[in-house]
Amino acid sequence: MNENSTLSDTALSGIQGPVLHPGHADYDEERAGFQAAYSHRPALIVGAENADDVRAAVAYAHTHGLGVAVQSTGHGLSAAADGGVLITTGRMKELRIDPAARTAHAAAGVRWAEVIEAAAAHGLAPINGSAPGVGVVGYLTGGGLGILGRQFGYAADHVRALDLVTADGTLHHVTADSEPELFWAVRGGGGNFGAVTAVEFDLVALPEVYGGILAYADEQVEPALAAYLEWTADLPDELTSSVALMSWPDAPFAPEAFRGRYVMSVRVAFTGSAEEGERLVAPLRAVSAPLVDNLRVMPYSESHTIHSDPPHPHPYDGDNALVTAVPAEAVRSLTGAEARTGAIVQIKHLGGALGREPKVPNPVGHRDARFLVTALSALFDMERDEARDVHERVLAPLVPVRVGRNLNHLFGEFGEGVVRDVYEEDALRRLGEVKAAYDPGNVFRHTYNIRPGVGS
Repeated sequence: MNENSTLSDTALSGIQGPVLHPGHADYDEERAGFQAAYSHRPALIVGAENADDVRAAVAYAHTHGLGVAVQSTGHGLSAAADGGVLITTGRMKELRIDPAARTAHAAAGVRWAEVIEAAAAHGLAPINGSAPGVGVVGYLTGGGLGILGRQFGYAADHVRALDLVTADGTLHHVTADSEPELFWAVRGGGGNFGAVTAVEFDLVALPEVYGGILAYADEQVEPALAAYLEWTADLPDELTSSVALMSWPDAPFAPEAFRGRYVMSVRVAFTGSAEEGERLVAPLRAVSAPLVDNLRVMPYSESHTIHSDPPHPHPYDGDNALVTAVPAEAVRSLTGAEARTGAIVQIKHLGGALGREPKVPNPVGHRDARFLVTALSALFDMERDEARDVHERVLAPLVPVRVGRNLNHLFGEFGEGVVRDVYEEDALRRLGEVKAAYDPGNVFRHTYNIRPGVGS
């Protein structure tokens, strides 16, 4: 059947959630996601209520030779579907915390804000990222670079089990013992191997954190960035930090101190004492008096304020580079006129546990990288191709020290060449073999796609 053919609801009559075709009053709202630059245009949407709905939708697509896209929040939309079946999982909200085992069990529609709140009641915290509105499943299957990654590693390193519907419509409970190759692949291989309906993962004992931002503006930025890069050379794993470089508009939504200024924000998260945190950040404060300095001890449930990622859907595109260093010529490019006017640049300090292999390996690679550098542009007044030209030029001085890309920080549609850059050669070959075993027809292709047998 052609992917744009009119599909019958009859074969899907047992599904509990809504089944929508183009033209239905709820179709556009159901397919919309956080990424507003583009969206799926499927021939059929299944708004899954549970794992059985997901299984039925995948089985239907498999029977009719249709591609399947899966969307929870739409933050990481990578390849918009034109036709086929879209499964939306936002209604799947089951969440259980086991405080004794220090684990969480989250269904496919759960967001990190919900896990953080539920875990905090027990003095626990997940290995979440900076944006609490991001979906748990997409973040974990992309690897998951958390705000405390240097201490705890990638979030994918802490996954214990997954419930996954493979391309033939079979629901699997996947662990390191039950299906080791599939378990290895899904934890960092993206949505290429099936539709995850639930995931079980570790929590850590962490009721509070020392964190916040130190912000520098205008002529302070370049010396502050140089000091930051030097500062990261000798830090304990318990301190994870990053930098955001951005020209703020003179607009009401911008923080008052930032309006109309070029600002570097150093975001700090530290699990030690406030006294030790103060000692560690002293070299940054010594550069010059920060424009903003709000470092403090906070409940972990307030940790999202460290980054204050935008909560509302908007159009954007971005690329990244995992690098072993940020040389002087790159600093000039990352803070130059083109970056200031065309992109938001972020530099995340890696190393620590992020540089070590987990006890149960996964395909998240390039662990020798010392920094992740991202160039991101909002597409309100800029076309995607224009933004990508800016990103390429801004990141160009990093090419000699670039070791790869990070999957979760690709923001847009990219081809196979970029996807290859995410994985090390042996891992990509192995991922292609797992794909061939579980999805030989490439049903789950609306992803940063790994083709069956790629790399072999």
